[in-house]
Order: sequence, then structure tokens, then C-alpha cells
Amino acid sequence: MKKENAKERLTNKKVLLVGAALLIIAMVTALACAKFLGGEEPVKFEEIKESQIPKDITANIIPEYRTLERALACAIDDDIYVIVTRGEKPTSGFKVSVDRMELEEEKGKSNLIVYADFTDPEKKTAISQIITYPVQVVKTDLERLPDTIELRIQY
Repeated sequence: MKKENAKERLTNKKVLLVGAALLIIAMVTALACAKFLGGEEPVKFEEIKESQIPKDITANIIPEYRTLERALACAIDDDIYVIVTRGEKPTSGFKVSVDRMELEEEKGKSNLIVYADFTDPEKKTAISQIITYPVQVVKTDLERLPDTIELRIQY
């Protein structure tokens, strides 16, 4: 009877070891797939108030790109900023805000995906008939400029 219990315990230990090994292999495989198939890393950022936007951005970058709908990045000192412009709009009430950003690496190249929310003025709201250029500037935790930037618009 003791031999059967010892043999049964040994079999249970083998099953547990094989199960644990399979679990570890599955976890490593899932991590590898996530890295190679959809290895986006979230990018932390903070919105910059208009009064705190670096002068290089307000004087050089925004005037050049404000009529376009795009996302771009620039390095000032040791900080990386992302600017999202919405283009020229015929009235007030149009807004742009950065929802989130993800950085994907593939073949040694980095692509920053910027998810921006575009908001239009309410239909029955009083709005000023003035040309506007909605823009948002955010400061990121990136250490270097990405190779490419992709803007994904959400309404």
C-alpha cells in the first residue's frame, strides 16, 4: 500500500511539473506574440497649457502646420513634444485633444500612433464666425523622436 501511495505521489508530481512547464511555455509564447504581432507600448504624456507651450513651437511649428490636419513631434532641450493640428475651421467650437499614444517598434524603426479626439461644435450652439486653427500640444515621456508618426482620428 505504501508503494502504491509513493508511486501515486510521484505520478502527481510529474503531472504538476509537466503542467507548470506547459504554463510557462504558453506564457512565453503569448509574450513573444504580443511583442512581434502587436507590440505597442503606451506612451505617457501631459497636456501643455497654451501659456506654457515652448516658444519654438508657437513661433515656428504651429504657424507652419496649423492649416493641416496632422500629428508631428519635435525635440526641445531634452523633451519630446507632440503637436496635433486640425486644420483651418470656419467657426469657433472645433476642438482637438490627444486621447492616447502608442509606440510600436518593428525592424529597428519606431512608429508613434497618436489617437486624437476631434469634437465639432454643437448644432444649436451659438458660435463665432471666425477662422480658427484647433491645436493641442502634449509633452511625452519619450526619450527620442519616433521615425514615423501616424494620426488616428476619433470623433
